[in-house]
Amino acid sequence: MVKRSLQTSLAGIEQAKKAFANKGWTQENLAFEVNLKTRQPIWRFFSGRSVDRHIFIEICSVLSLNWREIAANPPEEFPESKELGAAEFLDIDALVQQVRSQRFDKIQDQCGTLQLLDVSRPIRIDDIYIDVNILEEIASLQWLEFADLQNFTSQEFDRFGLGEVSQTQMAGIAAVQTYSKLRVLGKPGAGKTTFLQHLAIQCNRGRFAANRVPIFVTLRDFADETRVAGEFYLLNYICKEFLTCGISDPSVLETLLLEGRVLLLLDGLDEVLHQQSIGVVNEIRRLSEKYQKNMFVVTCRTAAKAFNLRRFTDVEIAPFSQEKIVAFAQKWFTAVTKTNIQNKQEQAFEFIEKLNLPENVQFQRLAITPLFLHLACWVFHHQNKFPTQKAAFYKQCLDLLLGKWDETKAIERDEVYEGFLLPQKLKLLSQVASATFEQGNYFFEQRIVEQYISDYIGDLPNASTEPEELQLDSEGVLQTIELQHGLLAERVRGIFSFSYLTFQEYLTARKIVATYNLQALERPLERLVSHITEPRWREIFLLTVAMLRSADFLVLLMKQEVDTLVAQDTYLQKFLTWASQKSLAAPPQPAAICAFYLTLARTPHLISHFALVCILDRDIFLDAALENLVMECKSNFADAHACDDALSSALAIAQDAGLHQALQQLKDLFPDPEQSRERIQTWWQTSYPAWMEQLKTAIANHRNIQHDWHFSLQQQQVLQQYYNANQLLIDCLNSNCEITDVVRQEIEASLLPIKELCKREWLGAGSREQGAKEKL
Repeated sequence: MVKRSLQTSLAGIEQAKKAFANKGWTQENLAFEVNLKTRQPIWRFFSGRSVDRHIFIEICSVLSLNWREIAANPPEEFPESKELGAAEFLDIDALVQQVRSQRFDKIQDQCGTLQLLDVSRPIRIDDIYIDVNILEEIASLQWLEFADLQNFTSQEFDRFGLGEVSQTQMAGIAAVQTYSKLRVLGKPGAGKTTFLQHLAIQCNRGRFAANRVPIFVTLRDFADETRVAGEFYLLNYICKEFLTCGISDPSVLETLLLEGRVLLLLDGLDEVLHQQSIGVVNEIRRLSEKYQKNMFVVTCRTAAKAFNLRRFTDVEIAPFSQEKIVAFAQKWFTAVTKTNIQNKQEQAFEFIEKLNLPENVQFQRLAITPLFLHLACWVFHHQNKFPTQKAAFYKQCLDLLLGKWDETKAIERDEVYEGFLLPQKLKLLSQVASATFEQGNYFFEQRIVEQYISDYIGDLPNASTEPEELQLDSEGVLQTIELQHGLLAERVRGIFSFSYLTFQEYLTARKIVATYNLQALERPLERLVSHITEPRWREIFLLTVAMLRSADFLVLLMKQEVDTLVAQDTYLQKFLTWASQKSLAAPPQPAAICAFYLTLARTPHLISHFALVCILDRDIFLDAALENLVMECKSNFADAHACDDALSSALAIAQDAGLHQALQQLKDLFPDPEQSRERIQTWWQTSYPAWMEQLKTAIANHRNIQHDWHFSLQQQQVLQQYYNANQLLIDCLNSNCEITDVVRQEIEASLLPIKELCKREWLGAGSREQGAKEKL
């Protein structure tokens, strides 16, 4: 007779107590995790008394223990002495519970853990799983005109088709409850298999579909087993799987299906080889229509949606929201790392904090997918920062999508044609990315991308010269890239894009570097430098400069192009000469001061922190105070109190004796703000003009500012471009790129002092805040 209860051995009690202590839980916490109403079974478990077998196994599972090592005299198998037959049961509920009981260990073993990429040990699914959301509207089934997508910005591209444009999202389990026949679509690494495993575990524990028997089938295993016979009978395949649990009577499964008591989870329809896919699809249709009272969930990559499953509802896994990214990171650092709990929590917090920094926007774009979020967590865990060499991280992601991800899951794919290896795939994708990005297209029509592919294939050895064959080959390659690799995605009908803008940028930079290295010509870099004033090319510059074996020539070209921006305007040249003199007059300061000023300009409530700026850069702070003084006093009848305060502030900062004396004399001439309004107005009308000229003269003589620079709208735009291009050049110099010391020193010696332009921008923004006429 099979044991229906188990008890903990003395050694098992000690092992269990140690695992329990590591969790830091109370017995109430453990009872909740095991889905118990009281903690009595927990107490019995730790005291070595008899506990219901399923509860015993579940407690061990939650504590990450092997129940056979914990139990006293565990049986070898469950069950081993009795075979189950449907005829023995008149009560279908009793049959369901008996089958669930006999298959409990099988489902836990099959679906209870995940093998994360590059992690040497399996992770319990409960420790890492985050509830997924479902999109009920499939973006790629929408009808939109190409013109509707052409003017999308990079931010709009990131949002399009990723759930933010859809008003309909629902919890994954809710979708399964709503639709009895469900096909769940998603990109590679979106979490489709994990979602199905989670459903199986929840059903196995009675927390979801408690009146059904969960059955999890990997469709490629089913197809492989039936490959030789060529006959696809899913029912026979499941019956064989039932045999491993001691259920040999086929009528048991038939009874459960007829009564609608099965939750059938079919994973990876896209992973079935093409020659077997029709047979597998037809068998799923046949089974779902014959036994329609059951619940069916099939997963498939979005690109394989052409497999038509009649009467199935298609939904798509939504990308992770910010809240889910945070929740995943917290679970990841707790489950995967081996540091103490406090360090795990601190590292998770630091990961999220740094992920949200503007300079890490490319990582944010990828983190919406669980696969890449896991990879980002893994890299951050080992380096305690995001990699400065982003190109290496992107290459790792591409290698995953182009083959390694399938290899880790032992998936065999159809080859479109022989000899198309990873370097050829990267070269083709780089060609498509470069051509479309150069034209300013984030989206492109199917015929366009097929033409790019056809042009590439036509240059390969032994390529067909027949246009029709080339067309068919290009269609097949596009389907492969979309289905197997997920790098190109059909966003709406007939219109494609790269699945992530980050990959389009990386591959564009890769093409520039490969062309430059191969031809040893300057033209690829010269074409790149022509885009130095275009913000959307910024990431291309940073990636290219990082991937070049020597970046000397590129940064010199960039410096030359930056100088060309203002070379023809003598007035701008005069202003920049003055700006250079101003900056050289002060000791060098960290670039952080510039960022502080820009922040301050956009957040005036931080005025109380001016003391910090004074400590960082007293010269900049003094110039700012003098500019503020002129702004306060320049109207025909300004606020006397505000003018007086501004003058006092400037006096308090000024250390130069001549400037301090001049300001003190001006303060002595300024009327007492407490006087009557009439007397102040009289002074303003009679003495103010000469007083203001005296103030401007003193500032110009002692600080070389207040020269009343006036720029046309076009000049303001040129200066902004000049500033941005200088900043990009500095960012390139500060990146981990290969630049010789001679070239670095040559460029740094002739760079426009960004600090002075930065200060001018802050002052101009402050003026606009006060509604004054803009002066740069």
